Amino acid sequence: MIKAKKSLGQNFLIDKNIIEKIANIIDIQDRIILEVGPGTGNLTSSILKKNPKKIFVVEKDNELALQLNNNFKENITIFNKDILKFDEKSLSEEKIIVFGNLPYNISTEILIKWIVGFDSYNCWFDYLILMFQKEVADRIIAKYNSSNYGRLSIMSNWKLKIEKICDIKPGSFFPKPKVDSSLLFFTPKSKFHKLNSNNLELITRTFFNHRRKMLKKPYNQIFNGNQNILKKLKINLNLRPQNLDYETYYQLTKEYENLMC
Repeated sequence: MIKAKKSLGQNFLIDKNIIEKIANIIDIQDRIILEVGPGTGNLTSSILKKNPKKIFVVEKDNELALQLNNNFKENITIFNKDILKFDEKSLSEEKIIVFGNLPYNISTEILIKWIVGFDSYNCWFDYLILMFQKEVADRIIAKYNSSNYGRLSIMSNWKLKIEKICDIKPGSFFPKPKVDSSLLFFTPKSKFHKLNSNNLELITRTFFNHRRKMLKKPYNQIFNGNQNILKKLKINLNLRPQNLDYETYYQLTKEYENLMC
């Protein structure tokens, strides 16, 4: 029996009801599927029953990749690789539907990689159906004026529409994690602000490094007290970073880029 590796953030999904729920979220018949972190293949089996055109799986663990190959043989194509170093765009000219019980220790890195890696003209996926630690999911979907709202919320909602499907208890996994999980459904937006991701990262990092303080210090740090931008975006510097909505941060990034030109 294969043991879960803590170093890879492995918790295998074993709850049949949850597995069926995930596989039935969207019609995948005749579609190209990418599953990230298939583990022992429980979800893979359910996906196969929905008659997709092709299933690609990326599994970093050598033992699990071998077991998947033995169990599914020619029914799936296995890449025994690190998803953070994997080129998903090379898999298919058709748009892909992605399923993933993401390793908790790199889940946000994977998501940010995918967000940064597409624009409105070349998005390689149609949908992302992904499992996160609940605490992380709460930050991804957080709205402004909430304690969970921050850099991850702003980055995630930049290019993606996000819907929470459900929370999942530890007993649905083996071994049981110490925290709840959440299943999120992502759809790429057709229109979003054309920004350099490094600049959006700079703006959000600078502001949220002072999340309990008023906006004046981080604003002056970046914009040197520029009053024209304040008036244009109608920003009150007595507010705190979590009081500005997504759109304001995208506009701030655009203004920063304009100043850099």
